[in-house]
Amino acid sequence: MKLGFVTAILPELNLNQVLEFAAAERFACIEVMCWPVGRAERRFAGVTHLDVAGLTRARADEVNALCARHGVSISALGYYPNPLDPDPVVSTSVVDHFKQVILAAEKLGLKNANTFVGRDWTKTVDENWPRFLKTWKPIIAFAEDHGIKVGIENCPMSFSRDEWPGGKNLATTPVIWRRMFSDIPSRSFGLNYDPSHLVLQQMDPISPLREFKHKFFHLHAKDMTIHADRLNEVGIFAFPREWHTPRVPGLGDINWARFMAALYEVGYDGPVCIEVEDDTFGKTLDGRKQALRVARNVLAPYF
Repeated sequence: MKLGFVTAILPELNLNQVLEFAAAERFACIEVMCWPVGRAERRFAGVTHLDVAGLTRARADEVNALCARHGVSISALGYYPNPLDPDPVVSTSVVDHFKQVILAAEKLGLKNANTFVGRDWTKTVDENWPRFLKTWKPIIAFAEDHGIKVGIENCPMSFSRDEWPGGKNLATTPVIWRRMFSDIPSRSFGLNYDPSHLVLQQMDPISPLREFKHKFFHLHAKDMTIHADRLNEVGIFAFPREWHTPRVPGLGDINWARFMAALYEVGYDGPVCIEVEDDTFGKTLDGRKQALRVARNVLAPYF
């Protein structure tokens, strides 16, 4: 396993500066954000540390040279929009860009490209399913053709009014993962697993590890605190922001010793990238850097 972080937390820095920070802080890898250049549609989105549109071989070589100079590898390219947006114009644009991400990963000699499967949040899982298959079978075939594994993050994306009630990502639970991988049986289709999203859903984050160990292409390390006193006031059907706080590893409800032990037991040997959405460190660049350091100090003994 290699310990790294998701670059979305450092939007003020360019790729060279991100790699320089990673090397100075003893991180082995980074997941590089590849949103289209432009305005972010939500927080933690819209970060472009690598512009994949028309990425040339020469630029790919430059990026690999930067990584080699700093001694930090790229674990994956990341882009997390909603490919099943009910607006077909938005959906088509998202799918086209994700294909550019896949092509860029191939040019860089990488194995992984991470994203969401998306969802029409006004419809049930079953109602979304025909469109999911129509959209994702060609994407996975495209990824297969280019030797890239697609890791789907398991975030519900159900935190704000515009994501209510169903959330903007189908791939949230083992029941749905089984159905996904049964209907699209591909070695290029797997998970970018984040244990905090199971904690959010009142689930055991260790329970899926053994069954889905062959589908874990990448892993996000994020923690979660569930505020029981607040949950007792507003109930489970309130917006999750009412009763949870995202934390960096070691400062929330996850037992990381048990979780890392379980990863070793199932033989996971891929990237583990810290994701920071923890405002208790403040919203400044220095505060977010400190959050990465604290999380690193918690996880580093396991690597």
